[in-house]
Amino acid sequence: MSAAADTVTTAGSTPAGGVPATGAVRTLRTVRHLFAHEVRLLASIGRWAARRPHGIGRGRAFSYGRGQGAMMFGFGFVSVLESVCMAVLLRNHPAVHRVVFALDVYTLLLIVGLHAASVTRPHVLDDTGDEDEAFLRIRRAAHVDVRVPLAAISSVRRELVTTHEKRDGRLDLAIGAQTTITLELSSPVRHFTFLGRPKDVTMIRFHADEPEALVREIRAALEPTQRPAQELTRERTAPSPSPGRPV
Repeated sequence: MSAAADTVTTAGSTPAGGVPATGAVRTLRTVRHLFAHEVRLLASIGRWAARRPHGIGRGRAFSYGRGQGAMMFGFGFVSVLESVCMAVLLRNHPAVHRVVFALDVYTLLLIVGLHAASVTRPHVLDDTGDEDEAFLRIRRAAHVDVRVPLAAISSVRRELVTTHEKRDGRLDLAIGAQTTITLELSSPVRHFTFLGRPKDVTMIRFHADEPEALVREIRAALEPTQRPAQELTRERTAPSPSPGRPV
C-alpha cells in the first residue's frame, strides 16, 4: 500500500482528489485502521500457536517481547478476575451478563493477541542483498513497522532510557517503559502513526531483549559499506521508503 493511501487528512486539509475530507470520511478511516489493527492482533494468535513469525524472510530476527510478558500476564489475570466478579454480580440478569461476558472474552483475546503480535513480529535485520536494499525493520506488536535502510543509519548504540518525552523527529518504542537501543539517522525515515498519519523521524529509540547482540550485528552490517567521512552520508531529497502500515 502506498504512503499516500495511508495518510489521514486533518481538518481543513485537501486530499489528492482536491475535495476536503469530511468528518465522516475521517471517522471511517479511523475505524478502518482500528479494525485492521485488531484483525492483525487476532491473526497473531494463530501465528503464535503455529510458530510462524511474520516478515522475517532472509533476515535475522531479534525479539523484544520478553520484557512485557509479566505485565501482559497481569492484564490477562485482571481480565479473568473481572469476568468472574461480573458473573456473580449479574447472576440475576442473564441477558446483560451474556453481553458483558462476550466483551470480557474479546478483551482477553486482544490482550493475548497483543503479546502474540510482539512475539511473532520481531525486529528484522536483513543485510543479505545489495547495499541499497539492506535494511533494519523495527517493530512493536501489530501497530508499528518502520523499515530503516542501513545506508541511512549514522550511529547505533546500546543505551538504557526509562524516561521518554515526545519530540519532533524522534520515535520512542518502549517496552516495559524502557528502550535499550538508540538509532540515529543521517536522513529521515517515514513512520506511520497508529491512525495512519505520516511522520518523518531521524532518531529511533527501541527495545530489544538482547540489545548488545543486535547493536553488534548492525555495526557489523554497516562496516562493509563504510566510506570516507566526506562520503559517508549521501544527501537525500525525500524520506526513505517504509513498508507503510503493518499487514
